[in-house]
Formats: sequence, structure tokens, C-alpha cells
Amino acid sequence: MGSAQLRMIDASPDVGLIDTYQNNSALAYNLGFGAITSYVPMAPGAYALAADKAGTRQTLVTGNTTLIAGRQYTQIVGNTAGALQQTLLLDQSTPAPPGEIQLRFVQQATRSGAVDVYLVPKIGGIMASSRIAVNLAFGANSGYLSVPAGTYAMVVVPAGTTLVPATVTLLSGAQIEYSSGAVRTVVLIDQEILGPHPAGLTPGVQAIIADDCDSPNS
Repeated sequence: MGSAQLRMIDASPDVGLIDTYQNNSALAYNLGFGAITSYVPMAPGAYALAADKAGTRQTLVTGNTTLIAGRQYTQIVGNTAGALQQTLLLDQSTPAPPGEIQLRFVQQATRSGAVDVYLVPKIGGIMASSRIAVNLAFGANSGYLSVPAGTYAMVVVPAGTTLVPATVTLLSGAQIEYSSGAVRTVVLIDQEILGPHPAGLTPGVQAIIADDCDSPNS
């Protein structure tokens, strides 16, 4: 494979719509909060990657990187508008071993503080859950973590919280089936707040899940 692959994620809660560019060529237009693009094939080489205010050439954040042939990358535009930053991740492009899945957690929620992530299996519920990622502060990346293939709900809590039925969570996700070999990147972002937020309550998070790779047999 002679090209590199690059996708973009908008994780900033308040920057508004963005356009992304490599050098002077557009990659994606009108990305909104939580949006994930497909992988875009690109020639290997050095690039200036930039996020602009949508419909303008007003650059909000930019950075230089080198893309290598045969590799997959994720560009995350994150943090609040006043402190916008880009993060470039090297993605896994091969399936997880048979019978396993691999999940990578990237903490881009600006209001939650450090978090722990649990996986709650379909059979057994909370009492059979396991903490898969621990003490993820803003900007942290867990790396790829292996767990048995199966159906899980993702639960996010403040760091150091033990998950029991009465626990107040930052996120209680739906059950999702992960097939053997699946590789996913999970980006934690702010939960959109509609109306006043109760004082003393830690704002919730939401998870956006990007497909990195699947088994050819899935």
C-alpha cells in the first residue's frame, strides 16, 4: 500500500464548525462537534495540518507532521476554543488476535476531570464489570487494550470511583457487540449541556467510537 490514511475528529465543544486542510488542500468541510470522517488516502510526506473556521481561511490551529506510507492516522481537534489543539495519533491497522478485541481510549472531555472506564458485559452486568482504563486525565491516551470479544456497555466514572449499582456515572452507554478482531478508538468528549447545569454535579461525557480495523472474516 503506497498511501497513508488520515481521518479527522472534531472534539472541541465550543469552536463551532471547522474545515480541515493539509497544506493548502481541503480534507473535510463543516465538521461539527463529535464528527468523525472516513480515512482519506494521502501521499506519504511532510504536511501542515490545519483546522480553519468553516467557510473561511481563518486558521484556528495548525501543526506539522510527517505521514508514512502504509500507516493510518487520526487527527483530533480538541479542547475549548480559547486553547484549541491538534493531536495526531498513529492507528492500528491490523486486526486484534482471534477471540479478542482491542480498544484505545482518548480523553478529550474538558469538564469531567480524570476518569476511569469500565466495560460491563451483557451477561453478569455491573457485578461482572472490569475497569479497563484508569485515571485518564484530559489529553491522555490509554493505548490499545485487549479484552475478549463480546458484548459490552461502556461506563465512565470519576477517577477512583468503584462501580456499583448505585454509582452516579458520567456515562452509561448502551450494550455494543464487538466481533473477534475488532480494533476501535474511543474518544471521550463533553456531553452537550442544554439549559442550566446543577451546581456541584460533574458534567457528563459522551463516547464517539471510530473503527480502526476489523477481521477480514467479520
